[in-house]
Amino acid sequence: MKSIHHAALAAAVGTVLAVAAPQAQAADTDSETELRALVQQQAEQLRQQAAQMQALSQRLAALEGGQGGQGGQGAASTGVAADPFQAQVAAAVADTRQDDMAILQAQVAQLAATGGGGGGGNVRWNKGGPEFRSSDGRFTFHPRGRIVADFSSTHGSGFDARNITGTDLVSGRLGAEGQMGALGYKIDADFAGNDVSLKDTYLSYDTRLGGLPTEFYVGNKLKDRGLDGGTSGVRTPFMTRNAVASVGAQQSGYYGLGLTAKVIGNNWHASLAVTGDDIGNDSSASDTIAYLARAHWNPVKSKDGFIHVGGWYWYEDLGNDVTSINKTSPVALGWNGNVRVSASSIANVTDNHAYGLELGGTYRSLWAFGEHTVRTIESSTVESVDQKATSIYAGWLITGERPGFSARSGVWGTTKVLRPVDEGGIGAFELAARYDRYDFLDAARGGEGNAWTLGMNWYLNNWSRLMVNYVHWKTENKVGSFQGPDSGNTVGVRAQVVF
Repeated sequence: MKSIHHAALAAAVGTVLAVAAPQAQAADTDSETELRALVQQQAEQLRQQAAQMQALSQRLAALEGGQGGQGGQGAASTGVAADPFQAQVAAAVADTRQDDMAILQAQVAQLAATGGGGGGGNVRWNKGGPEFRSSDGRFTFHPRGRIVADFSSTHGSGFDARNITGTDLVSGRLGAEGQMGALGYKIDADFAGNDVSLKDTYLSYDTRLGGLPTEFYVGNKLKDRGLDGGTSGVRTPFMTRNAVASVGAQQSGYYGLGLTAKVIGNNWHASLAVTGDDIGNDSSASDTIAYLARAHWNPVKSKDGFIHVGGWYWYEDLGNDVTSINKTSPVALGWNGNVRVSASSIANVTDNHAYGLELGGTYRSLWAFGEHTVRTIESSTVESVDQKATSIYAGWLITGERPGFSARSGVWGTTKVLRPVDEGGIGAFELAARYDRYDFLDAARGGEGNAWTLGMNWYLNNWSRLMVNYVHWKTENKVGSFQGPDSGNTVGVRAQVVF
C-alpha cells in the first residue's frame, strides 16, 4: 500500500513540476508577481492532491485489512460447519469490499496519472471566472463577460448644450473562449446602446515558424494598431482611448473581418493583417480592404522593467460606399458627443493611409509612453489632407504593483493586484496623467483641440476596478454647431467588472 501511496505522490509532484515549468518559461521575465502566484497555485493543488490521495490510501488499507480478517471466518474454530445463510452474507460482504477496493485503486491511479486532474482540479479562477480544463490541459473553456457603467458631467463650456450630465452603460458583454489543442476560439457579443454587435469573434491557430511562436487568426478581431488602439477598451489606464487611437483609426473601424498573423520573439513582436469591414457592414457594396502591419522591440528588458519602441502602418482601399470622410474626435470621455474636434468633411475620397510611432517603457511601478500619428486622406477633387495627433501619458501604481502592460504583445493587459480586496487587502491604486493633441488644421476648415486628463484607478482585484477621470479640454472648430474657441471640464466615474 505504501508503494502505491509513494508512487502517487511522486507522480503528482512530477505533474505539477511539468505543468509549472513551461508556464513559467512562457511568461514574461518581468512578470515575477504572476510567476509567484502560479507557483503558489500549483503548490496548493499539490497539497490538496496529497491529502486526497492519503485519504483514499487509508480507506484502501482499511478495506484490505478488513478483507484479510474476513478471509479467516469461513468456519467455526471448533470445526462445526458454518450456517449456510451466514456464509452467503459473508461472501456478499467480501464481494462488496472487493468492488470498493477496485474503485479506490482506480481513483488513486487516476490521481497519480493526472496529478489530481479530475473534479475541482480542472477548474481555475485566475481570470475572474471559471476556466475548465481537461486533465491533460489540451482542452479549455472560459466563459467571458463584462459590465461597464459610466457617470459623466461636463461644465464650464461657453455652449449650454455641451454642459450636460448623464449615465451610460458603456458595455454589457457575454462570450466564451477556449483551446482545442493548437486551435483556439473566441466569441464576444456586446450589448450597448440598445443594440447587439459581435466584437472579437475568431478562430486562432498556434504554431511555430523558424522556432518562433506564431499565431494565426481568422475572423473578426481587434486590430493590432498602437498602444491604446490595439488594446481592449477595458484595459487602457483611462476611461477612453487616447487621441492617437482615435485620429489614427482606419475608416473600417477598430475591428476587421479577415486574416491576422503574429510572430513573437524574445523581446519583440510583429503582426500583419488583411481585413475587410467590421461585421454587419453594408452587403450591397464592396468592402473597404485594409492592410495593417505593426512591430515593437524592447532594446532593454530586465526584471525591473523595459523600454518599448514600436511603429505601425496601414493602407485602405476604400469601398465604393465610402464617398466622403468626416472625422470628429471626442475629447470629453466619449459619452458627451457634443464635445468633439471636427476635421471637416473631405469629399470624393479614393484611399487613405496612416502611420504611428511608439516610445516608452516601465520601471518597477512606474510607466510612461508617447505616441504620434499622421493620417493622410486622398481625394480626386482636392489635395491630400493630413490629420495628426499626439498623446503623452504616464502613471504610478502607488501600492507597488507592476504596470499592466505586456512587453510580449505591446498592449495594455491585466494589472496583477498584490492584495485583492476580496482577500482582505486594500487592492491596487494607480495615479495617471495624459496630454492629447488633435490637429486637423491641414484641411481648409479643419479644427484643433487638446485635453489634459488626470485619473485615479482602484483595482479591487484582477478583474474589477473603479475609475475617476478629470478632463480639462479646449476645442476650436470651424464647422458645426460649436464653432470658435471653447473650453470646459468633464468629470467621469466608471465601475467595471471584466472576466
